[in-house]
Amino acid sequence: MKVRRNDYGSLRPPAIGAWTPELTVTVVIPAYNCQDELDRTLATLATQTYPSHLLDVVVVDDGSEPALRAEAKVVRVREGWGRGNARNVGARAATGDVIHWLDADMILAPDHVEAHMRWHHLLDHAVVIGEVLFGDDFDSGAVQPYTAKMLEETRRLRDAGTSAYLLHTGATASVSARLLADAGGVDPRLNMAEDTELGYRLAQAGAVFIPDGEARSLHVGESTVMRRQQEVHRHNWSYLGDHIPDLRWLRSHPRRQWLVPYVRVTVEAAGYEQTRATVDSALAGSVADVAVTLVGPWSLLGEGRRSNLDDPLLDLRLLHNLYAHEPRVSFAWKAPESVAPTPYLLSVPPGWVLGADTVARLVALDEGLVSVALEESGSGVVSARLERTAAFARARRVGGDLDALVDEMFGSVWVGGREYGLATAEEAEPVAGDPAKWRALAARRRDEIRALEAEVAALRAELAQAKNEPAKTGLATFLRRVI
Repeated sequence: MKVRRNDYGSLRPPAIGAWTPELTVTVVIPAYNCQDELDRTLATLATQTYPSHLLDVVVVDDGSEPALRAEAKVVRVREGWGRGNARNVGARAATGDVIHWLDADMILAPDHVEAHMRWHHLLDHAVVIGEVLFGDDFDSGAVQPYTAKMLEETRRLRDAGTSAYLLHTGATASVSARLLADAGGVDPRLNMAEDTELGYRLAQAGAVFIPDGEARSLHVGESTVMRRQQEVHRHNWSYLGDHIPDLRWLRSHPRRQWLVPYVRVTVEAAGYEQTRATVDSALAGSVADVAVTLVGPWSLLGEGRRSNLDDPLLDLRLLHNLYAHEPRVSFAWKAPESVAPTPYLLSVPPGWVLGADTVARLVALDEGLVSVALEESGSGVVSARLERTAAFARARRVGGDLDALVDEMFGSVWVGGREYGLATAEEAEPVAGDPAKWRALAARRRDEIRALEAEVAALRAELAQAKNEPAKTGLATFLRRVI
């Protein structure tokens, strides 16, 4: 089944109670010092309409004192603490085809799990988000404002594109065990916002996010986010910028490094000067969180005696010397198939230099694949490629011609390299990122600003003159209306 971006509207789930389930599901509940709330949640799980022989429950006791009791499998956390670690422990103990995350203080409608599972029988890369109501009961409860606003503005995430993961919540969400494993599982280091970070990585693995309004659940009272929103954001945003490159406002610093790059650039190692020009231009652009992978036979570079100047691998060795201590450059034998969780992969032939804003402009096209025509050669068109990680991950899950599938599900486009600031190393400025280059660009921008200011001053002078000339009273009246 092919879903374009996150528009799951083509899927037709069966009506609740009118189908025959086949997949198994493990409900994983992280819990800490909440025996009464857990008992209430387990009671609502015991009355689910989903077949009991296909459903099991794992309660992850995150160090409660006294230990939690449950008529279900209880796994005690032995190392570490926090929600991310507990979810990770629970996922390892789960045996179901699907893992259904659930908070320990939820009240579920009887058909909650069944509503989730309908979608997993249709799409193996679905991530289903249940509807959480906050209040005293199902009749008076309401969806929290941020969630309601995003659902309304995106046709319940159908128009949310690759940002749909922002509504992924561990309170009630479900995912196939295989998709979870492919995304790398839950990060045990995170004890808040681990569900958002996991949602981001699931998106990079090709997930489609589906909010199901029929998968109803109730959280009695307000959530921590609703009660202490600013404090929660202050805490979570201190590290989410490292993990989720899409949250651009958290990466406002112009030059610092981050855990996950925004764009991974790959360059085949060739001639020293040509390859250096390409790599340096990638590192010097206006998008600072770029990393480069240099592809070449690096294992051939032994440490034995050799001719310093006549070494047959001299250019390869010089490139390794040049970038050995640059933390943004890594070395690989072959180009990576996927750079997840980095959201973009840009492949550039050696000898082609990126302009200061080339990467930013290519990403802004918002396509699954951008092919950049550079020049014609005897074997065809020499090109660069910008691949969206999520798009190619989805295409691999569907199976078939990857480029054609990406075009169908996310879109693709050809553009001209010169139009987007690419040039050969011979044509480009000698040193990519030279401060003189940036000073020259700033000077041009200042000149443009001064010219615009002069134009505004001239228009104001015309307006003042028009106001003072009786013969132009009609024009003055018109100008006062529109300015």
